[in-house]
Amino acid sequence: MAPSDPPVLIDGLTKRLGAIVAIDGLDLVVEAGQVLGLAGPNGAGKSVTLKILLGLVRPTSGRVELFGEPVRPGAPILGRVGALVDGPGFVPHLSGRENLVLASRMTRNGENQADLDRAVEIAGLGAAIDRRYRTYSHGMRYRLGLAQALLGDPDLLLLDEPTTGLDPAHIRDVRDAIAAVASDGTTVVFSSHLLSEVEQVCTHAAVMQRGRLIASGSVTDLAGGTVGIELRVDEPERACEVLADLAAVGSVSTNGATILVEGRSIRPADLLLALDAASVRVESFRRGRSLEDAYLSLVGEDTPIA
Repeated sequence: MAPSDPPVLIDGLTKRLGAIVAIDGLDLVVEAGQVLGLAGPNGAGKSVTLKILLGLVRPTSGRVELFGEPVRPGAPILGRVGALVDGPGFVPHLSGRENLVLASRMTRNGENQADLDRAVEIAGLGAAIDRRYRTYSHGMRYRLGLAQALLGDPDLLLLDEPTTGLDPAHIRDVRDAIAAVASDGTTVVFSSHLLSEVEQVCTHAAVMQRGRLIASGSVTDLAGGTVGIELRVDEPERACEVLADLAAVGSVSTNGATILVEGRSIRPADLLLALDAASVRVESFRRGRSLEDAYLSLVGEDTPIA
């Protein structure tokens, strides 16, 4: 593996499922440190792509590499990958903590206490971490699954529809967890049929339709250049001070309780995390031309997004 090998390289990938072409000549490179959203409507081929990256599905043709090494079932390179695809799988009669301990023994770090403590913190289950898994709600099970995916400090994290079926509080927790691992240098790829989700969390996006890649690049460029985001907050002056210190922010201006933030690589999730850390409450936010607008301009207004 050369130092410049990207975490993900997909070249001419095709997958046929009977008479259906699930993936049709997909070319995609994910560079180190990116948070890439694999976006598009249901049936676009997103989940199949992730399963091929994990060696769970064999491609019909094409080349797939992780960190410069070919992907195949059981390939050693998969030890650098954390994943949550097709939902979490745990032993029902064991507690959340016991399940994480069991899973940790199979990672490249082994049963590392610091790694386990971090996973428990990410799960955010409090005292419920010691309850039996079978008593968990859907949201609790997913959060434990995300914690399991992060065991072993993976260099690449693959998530399939990470917020589907979660309530707003759990959705925020998942977004925060993705932002946190990305800030530590982990490359993240997740699929979503919600373009607004991709826009809030990701630095880059690859938009698929009917198995084909129709657009890819930074979220800012796909949405049309400089990003403008309006936020309504309870402490405008404090919010301006906090946001002006962020590297991606070009300018910050106020109009009463409303703040306009502009820049070329802003992610709303970064703004919200910074304001939350400063105890500034965000009442609402909206942005200019969205990724959804860009998608509809490419495929037509009558094309379903979900």
